[in-house]
Amino acid sequence: MMPGMASGFSVQRMKLRAFDLSERTTRLGRRSLAERVARLRSRGFLIAQSAVTAGLAWFLASEIFAHQTPFFAPIAAIICLGGTFGHRLRRGFEIALGVAVGIAVGDLFVQAFGAGVWQVAVVVGLSMALATLLGAGQLMITQAGVQSLVVTILLPNPNQGLERWVDALVGCAVALIVATVAPSSPLRRPAQLAAQILRDLAGTLDATVTALRFDDEAAADRVLERARATEGQLQRLADAGSEGVAVVRHSPFRHRQRPAVEAYAELLEPLDRASRNLRVLARRAVTLVWREQQVPLGYLELITGLARTARYMAQELDAGRLPTAARADLVASAESSAHLELAGSLSAAAILAQTRSMVVDLLELTGLGPDEARDLVPDLD
Repeated sequence: MMPGMASGFSVQRMKLRAFDLSERTTRLGRRSLAERVARLRSRGFLIAQSAVTAGLAWFLASEIFAHQTPFFAPIAAIICLGGTFGHRLRRGFEIALGVAVGIAVGDLFVQAFGAGVWQVAVVVGLSMALATLLGAGQLMITQAGVQSLVVTILLPNPNQGLERWVDALVGCAVALIVATVAPSSPLRRPAQLAAQILRDLAGTLDATVTALRFDDEAAADRVLERARATEGQLQRLADAGSEGVAVVRHSPFRHRQRPAVEAYAELLEPLDRASRNLRVLARRAVTLVWREQQVPLGYLELITGLARTARYMAQELDAGRLPTAARADLVASAESSAHLELAGSLSAAAILAQTRSMVVDLLELTGLGPDEARDLVPDLD
């Protein structure tokens, strides 16, 4: 090859590589922007609720109690709204106590020693230590330190101590009322999260079949990573379920929705077990591909059918219905699994066992108890 031609090929290769890199960068940028927009939409209600609550807390503290600058009322309101409904009473109590401790220590210390560098260090340490001795949680300890700092540096006026404490109570009270009337987490949120978990589960099952069918080690590794990624989703489902149950129990406006909300909250346990079984199945798939061992075709068909049913169940949950209509398909899968031949390798047999266990887990999502679900999965022939 002529030197000029080699140089031309090199330049062309560099151009293609740069184009490929720019294309990938553009795709990543679009995906990142879409994820940020989706995150903003998911948190839009909480952002609007926090803004309205902060304004309302300021208005009540300034107009009803005639406080000049009730800055801590909106701060306390936002902090209270930051937790799930069931924790907000405790949060409000901790904020009020933390503010009281911080103000008391700060006011007494400023009167005795004035304000300065060493005074700041000592007063923060004292207030946080006192809060700890009182058995406070992390939020109360933090608030005690912050309030003592505010008193020492910004507002070293003993006459304003009670005002700031009242402002904190106003902010917490407003947050609790707003959260009761209009909970930040919609009551159907657990169903939506459960539907997403089921869709991801179905996608992982399909990816498992693909990896096993083509003996693709890289695909099998990705399946395992996917299976392990459900823990964060399960935690969000647990938080949303707890909040929904707390709302319907405490809010006088939501009692009629209690049966449905509690039913959605009960989806967590079988989904957690299904996710654990999926992780075991994925590990066995990696082992099979690595050892180049075959999986019976019937096993792959069973997994594919289970993925299809899981997607249907997700659609039912998105529509606001418990997936009871999927029970017949799951029972059919259970029946067919009982007639499959037991594979010779341990990992392949484990895949069949984990798939059958997932059938039990999904049957529980249709409203059956654990014993009822297990009874519908026959023993192997």
